[in-house]
Amino acid sequence: MDYRIFTEPQQGADHDDLLRVARTSEDAGYDGFFRSDHVLVMGDASGEPGPSDAWITLAGLARETSRIRLGTLVTSATFRLPGPLAVAVAQVDRMSGGRVELGLGTGWYEAEHRAYGIPFPPLGERFDRLEEQLEIITGLWRTAPGDRFSFAGEHYTVTDSPALPKPVQHPAPPVIVGGRGPKRTPALAARFADEFNVPFAPIEDARARFGRVDEACREAGRDPEEIVRSVAATIAVGRTDAEVARRAHAIGRDLDQLRAEGLAGTPEQVRDTLGTWAERTGITRVYLQLLDLGDLDQIELVASEVF
Repeated sequence: MDYRIFTEPQQGADHDDLLRVARTSEDAGYDGFFRSDHVLVMGDASGEPGPSDAWITLAGLARETSRIRLGTLVTSATFRLPGPLAVAVAQVDRMSGGRVELGLGTGWYEAEHRAYGIPFPPLGERFDRLEEQLEIITGLWRTAPGDRFSFAGEHYTVTDSPALPKPVQHPAPPVIVGGRGPKRTPALAARFADEFNVPFAPIEDARARFGRVDEACREAGRDPEEIVRSVAATIAVGRTDAEVARRAHAIGRDLDQLRAEGLAGTPEQVRDTLGTWAERTGITRVYLQLLDLGDLDQIELVASEVF
């Protein structure tokens, strides 16, 4: 099982906060450090000192870490044009020595689009744009050196692109697709994804979503085993029940709900939960959502006593 720390910097964090978490995660033996791609706080928090750009953050971390995988869960297709996004991700991959992964989704948080002047088309169009972005980004990365890439879509057109820079990873950095869409999301995963992620869902819901991806893969003539299965879950792990309750309270979450849908409990209880998840869903990767970025002790506890 791979374990990755997943952060939500829009809730209030600067680069130094994220760097401490990333370095602690790397030193503790985690496989990856991932962050959300949002520019507006959610809930009642102030969000200060303010949002940070996901790929600028990851570019900095690429030079300030040495082993840990880096990526987004997930980049919003509404935020960036596909060509410049392909350039940015490939550049960060080169800066990291080939440690980058791209999670890409439709975008869903309408308020942040209004707050920062980002167009927010209807859901159907957002899916159309996501599909074209996946076509373009993966097409650019996989174009052979010296060749050119072109694409003509309804929303984006790429003409005679040199498809540079090339990422370090060959043929391309891993692409993560995920979410709750019952039809188009599994179909896009079957076509483009190296990994399918189910975020914050009960185990049987996650199992059903993985089943839909398997079915979409078979319809597309692809082996479902080629796609990594992963989940994202909020953590509140403590040495005692009191410590677990304190951590749940610190992030404003209901402990019973965290036990049902997240990873809450003592290390032994969390190990049992992860074993059940692996047995029931076939997951091989977990993104541990750390909402309290100052709680470095929890990062080290999970590393030393869970995995």
